[in-house]
Amino acid sequence: MILKDVMRTFAPPPLRRIAEDGPRALLPPPALLRRLPPPLLPIQPLLHRIVTDIARCHPRLFTRLGDSALRRFLVDVEELPFVLLLQPNPAEPRFTAHHRHRVPAHDVRIAGTFEALFRLLDSEADSDALFFSREIVVEGDTEAIVALRNAIDDLEGPLTEDIAAAFGPLAGILRRLLAALRTIFGEKGS
Repeated sequence: MILKDVMRTFAPPPLRRIAEDGPRALLPPPALLRRLPPPLLPIQPLLHRIVTDIARCHPRLFTRLGDSALRRFLVDVEELPFVLLLQPNPAEPRFTAHHRHRVPAHDVRIAGTFEALFRLLDSEADSDALFFSREIVVEGDTEAIVALRNAIDDLEGPLTEDIAAAFGPLAGILRRLLAALRTIFGEKGS
């Protein structure tokens, strides 16, 4: 008997759920997660650190956007209880989290699952293929969307690695956290 079978047979109901559903069982249901207002204050410094470090390491990414660098890109990760707003102005890049019920003004909206957006940032998937398969939805300023896609495509290596590297000695922990989130959210279709 493997551990999973033992847990299904002898464990109390909450642990049985983990055995059957895997790590995803540890998360509240997505409908509840989206209704709860998340504490955004602790997230803001992390997002600021990410965008300033990427701007420092890849200044061409931001300048490659041209006039589109002044646009506001809303990133809507379906599983998260908040949305993200990227303002890639090379002079002062900003990346902030906002409550879903107070979506900020934006020029472009990019929406999709955590897994689809992660694959896009990790250079594992073609952005056109994700768009045409409807794994990612884009709305708004088409010129800005194309400029952002081209700028990301021109990067060498996965952007997720640069995000993790922004945290120095904590990069290993962040890599493991991202891998765990991919496992949890990737099991959605399983």
